[in-house]
Order: sequence, then structure tokens, then C-alpha cells
Amino acid sequence: MPDDSNTVSVRVLDGVADVPVEEWDACAGGNDPFVSHAFLHILEESGCVGDETGWLPRHLAITGDDGTLVACAPLYVKGHSYGEYVFDWGWGEAYERAGGRYYPKLQAAVPFTPVTGRRLLIRPGAPAKLADSFAAGMVELARRMGVSSLHVTFPTEAEWRRLGEMGFLLRIGQQFHWFNQDYGSFDGFLDALSSRKRKAIRKERRGVAEHGIVIRPLTGSDIEERHWDAFFGFYTNTSDRKWGFPYLNRAFFSLLGERLADRVVLVMAETADGRPAAGALNLLGADALYGRYWGCAEAYRFLHFEACYYQAIDFAIANRLTRVEAGAQGPHKIQRGYLPQATYSAHWIADSGFRRAVDNFLQAERPAILEEIRRLIAESPYRSEGAREA
Repeated sequence: MPDDSNTVSVRVLDGVADVPVEEWDACAGGNDPFVSHAFLHILEESGCVGDETGWLPRHLAITGDDGTLVACAPLYVKGHSYGEYVFDWGWGEAYERAGGRYYPKLQAAVPFTPVTGRRLLIRPGAPAKLADSFAAGMVELARRMGVSSLHVTFPTEAEWRRLGEMGFLLRIGQQFHWFNQDYGSFDGFLDALSSRKRKAIRKERRGVAEHGIVIRPLTGSDIEERHWDAFFGFYTNTSDRKWGFPYLNRAFFSLLGERLADRVVLVMAETADGRPAAGALNLLGADALYGRYWGCAEAYRFLHFEACYYQAIDFAIANRLTRVEAGAQGPHKIQRGYLPQATYSAHWIADSGFRRAVDNFLQAERPAILEEIRRLIAESPYRSEGAREA
């Protein structure tokens, strides 16, 4: 591993396959499946990510003078703002009305994945100053490419603060997460709730059972192609209703099952006669379960809550995970035990005038988001302060 005196070289990669799996993953670590070489490669190999989808890979890689990869970042040239979950459409429209060109832009992110995690993937033992050099390198790449802006979305709070110290504009969002307070069972979790919320959840779970729905979480070799066929149908139905088009294709799910099956928790719901009714896709991290997609063939009351939220809690308790991250949006999750948490993004903007305008917007938005989080926490269904600590 190089020390502070070593020189480094920076490369821009056309795809994650340009570096060996073990090199990338040595920087990414094993906690977060979304920044793993396998997950990013699946997105690229399936065609979900590429020039035709407006997510052109331009990953950044830094190697030491001995050729060892010491840092990398998933980086994309974007021709739109779809699939990011940090909404900047308004910024783009304002800039273009003023005569600027907002697209293309650079995005340091995991496509279609609003999950907080490291974006500057630095190998353990690398020089401490490398993070600053790496971020400066991304800005220099943005300048050389002549793009309007560089956006780092869903970084860790530590990365976010460091980017702020380097002059990036800082933004806050929110999601809803469930935290495991060493519950021994789902009933143990319910005991931490107020009586009214506890009764409401039990009523919802009974309602699903009364439909005759059978629900099973599948992982590893238990997931078969027939399950992916059914789930892809659910996913496209939901995508058509919510976004107008699906981000992921059928090949993505087969590759996910082939290469990351042990990281997949696929909750499948079937009718009493064995017909697939609904599904919820989760990915498993070292200490968290990440809810990603949900869909159904036909509507059953309370089935969404059961498949997405309660089954995830059951799985987390059984496997002693610290939390469940239920994805973007959804204040309705609060009454089901999921509390608001801040998420982060950092933004570099080339045009100084436009930068000032965005900075003014964020100066007003941040306290409003924090106040909303405080207000929503006050609606917590938990009986005690201790039960709702993250």
C-alpha cells in the first residue's frame, strides 16, 4: 500500500469490467452490495446502464505507483435526471431558461438506488489525504469534460461533510428506516409501540392472512427463474403506473440471481391456489436489509405493507440485522415503525451565477427538511424515547 510520498495515476474507466473484481472490491469493502463490482457490472452487462439509457459509465480509478488500485468511484455522464432520487429537474429547467445547458452532467452514484453508502471507495490503509485528492480529481474531470455540474448522491454523512469543506453545495433529504432494538421477535417489536399502533399492525397482518395469501422470503438457490419471471411482471406493472417506464430489464434480474443470490431476499406472495400475487425485492448488506422494489398482479388490502415492511422486519429480527432501509419517500411508513432519517447529496456547479442561485435555494431548503424530520419524529408510534433511537 502506498504511503503519502507515493505518486498516483488517475484513469477514467468505460466500465467496471476494466478493473479486476478483487481490486474494485478491496476498495468497496464487503458491507454494501450496491457498490460491489458484481452489482455495478450487472447493471452494465444487462444494458440497464449505458449510453442508450443516459447513464454512461465513466468510473474514476486511482492506482499507486506499484499498479495497485487504491481508490475508485462509480461515476456516470448523465443526459437526464431519471433514476437518481435527488430531484434536480427544477435546477436544470431554470438553467436552460437562462440560456445554459444543464445536460450532460456528472453523477457519482449507484444508478436507480437511493441507498446511502460510500461514493469515494478508498482502500483501507491508503493515505488520509487521498479522499480530498479524489474529490478534486472528480471536479477536474468535470471541468475538462465541460459539463455543467457534478453531483454526489447518497454519500455517507462523513463524505458529505468533507465535500462541503471542499466547496461542494450541501443538500439534505429524508427516508424512513426501521431500527432493531434487540427485539427477540416481531411481537417484541410490537410491544414497543403504542397500543393503538400495535392493534393496527396486527389488524393489517390478519387481513392479509384472511385473503389466503401465503408469503415466503426466498434467498440463495431457493430463487428460481420462475420467481424472477413473476417478479419482473410485478415490477413492470408498478413502473408503468409510477414512472412510465421501467429502469431495469428482465436480464438484470436473472444476472442478479446468478451472481448475488446470497445477497437477495425476494419476498414472494402467492394465492391459496399457488398463483403469484405480489413480490418485494430486498438486498442484504452486512448489517442492514435494503428494500428496493415492489409490485403486484392484483390488489389485496394490506399486502403492500406486509410484503414490504413487516416481512422485512421479521427477516431483520431473525437475522439480527441492525436496520431496514425501506427506500425513498413514504411518510405512511412512520405508523409501521419506520422513522425519518436524513440523507445527503453534494453538488459542484461550474457556472458561478447559477451556483449562487442553487446555494440560496439550499440555504432555505435544508432547515425546512430538518424541521420536517423533527415534526415527523414527533409522530413516532413508539411508546418511549429509548425505543426510537437510531
